[in-house]
Order: sequence, then C-alpha cells, then structure tokens
Amino acid sequence: MTLIALTRAVSASLAQCELTHLTREPIDVRLVERQHAAYEDALQRLGATVIRAEAAPELPDAVFIEDTAVVLPEIAILTRPGASSRLGETAAVRSALMPYRTVVELEAPATLDGGDVLRLGHTLYVGSSTRSNEAGIDALASIVEPHGYSVVVVAFSGCLHLKSAATAIGENAVVLNPEWVSDQAFGGAEVVLVDPNEPYAANVLLVGRRAIHGAEYPATRARLEAHGLDVTPVACSELAKAEGAVTCCSLVFDE
Repeated sequence: MTLIALTRAVSASLAQCELTHLTREPIDVRLVERQHAAYEDALQRLGATVIRAEAAPELPDAVFIEDTAVVLPEIAILTRPGASSRLGETAAVRSALMPYRTVVELEAPATLDGGDVLRLGHTLYVGSSTRSNEAGIDALASIVEPHGYSVVVVAFSGCLHLKSAATAIGENAVVLNPEWVSDQAFGGAEVVLVDPNEPYAANVLLVGRRAIHGAEYPATRARLEAHGLDVTPVACSELAKAEGAVTCCSLVFDE
C-alpha cells in the first residue's frame, strides 16, 4: 500500500494564528516555510507520498492540517475545529480526502480538533480541551463505534491539544509529559517519558515504522531511540511559536 501524507502550505498570514497557551512572538514566515519544506522532505524520505491540499493564504492556521480530520483505515471524519477562525479550513481537506476515503462531517454544536485524538489500535483517546467539546467527542464516538472503535476521554492540562502532551510511538506505546497528562491514561500502553527539561517533546509523528520528531529535543530523542524507534529529527522551532509541532502538519494514512 502507498503511504499518503496530506499537507498544506504555510499561510502568509500565519502570524495571526490562534494562540491559547503561548505569548505571541514575531514569526518568521520564510523560516517556517523552510522548516515545513524540510518536514515534507523528511516525509518523502521515510516513504510517504506527499500530497498538498489547496493552499489557503487567508487562513492563518491552515498549515496545521491535522486538526481538520481524523483518518482511519475505514473512514475519514472531517472535524469541526474549535476555533471559529479555523472553520473555513475543512472544505479543501474534504476534497483532498475524498479520493481515498468515505468522508463524514461533524455538525454544530460539535467541535473537535484532530490534535486531540490519539489512536492506539481500535481505541481513540480524545482530549477534552478548549477546542474539543462533549458534543464533538460524542459525535466522533457515534461515527467510529460501528467500525469497531471505542472512544476514551482523557483529561490533560498545560497545553493546547492532547497530542501536545502525548503521542503514539507504536501499536501500544506512547511518549508523554507526565506534568500534562497521567501516565495511567492510556490503559496498559507502554510509556516513555519526555526528558524533564523538554516539556514539549512528547509530539512524535509515526511514519510507517519510523518517526519524525522535533530536532530541538535531543534528550527525549535519545529516550525514543533507546526504546527502539528510528527517529528523524526535523527543526520546528518557528512552527512551535504558533503552537504547532510535527503531528500538526500532516495527515498520514495508507492509501
């Protein structure tokens, strides 16, 4: 099967992005574009076919395409982002996903950001956040349960999305920041903890059996490699100013 990585161009308006937990800093859009290009190159080197959804220069957060959909082998769920400024992002993502999956959409009053959805096998762990409400989580559960998936709500704090606090690093393994989410939150999954000096290092993107990770977190990368993960570091320092990280910038799935 072909591994697809759906991405989206960096918007010139990125400096007007939504922020929840960070103080706004100047963002060098040219540097973001270079970091994003290196990220797409890493995806390709790890075996993914990179396909870009239609650009949306007027939508500041459009590069963070993960939040607009949850893609499972059986179906794709188009989300309804929790920030009103992001509602316009989903139409182009729907068009990009339709050749690969049946696409269903969430409707108001549901809100859900894909960055709050962590999948381990047939369990979707969903963060209850400022962006994902109870109606959104319930709607997701009703859509995926006929396909054999269960939904587990996870409490977390200190960051924007659940996948800022924890991400999957295998079929039944996660890396997490225990200051933001409990190490007991993911059932019997094996847990790797971030280095205490790298609180934002829990965001890891699996690409097949390998992974992309922020180059800014070498101590946590060493822990991931000791766990047996083949890690490709990619700089994401400028994306981080917009509360972005490596999972945020793609939707990776088998064709």
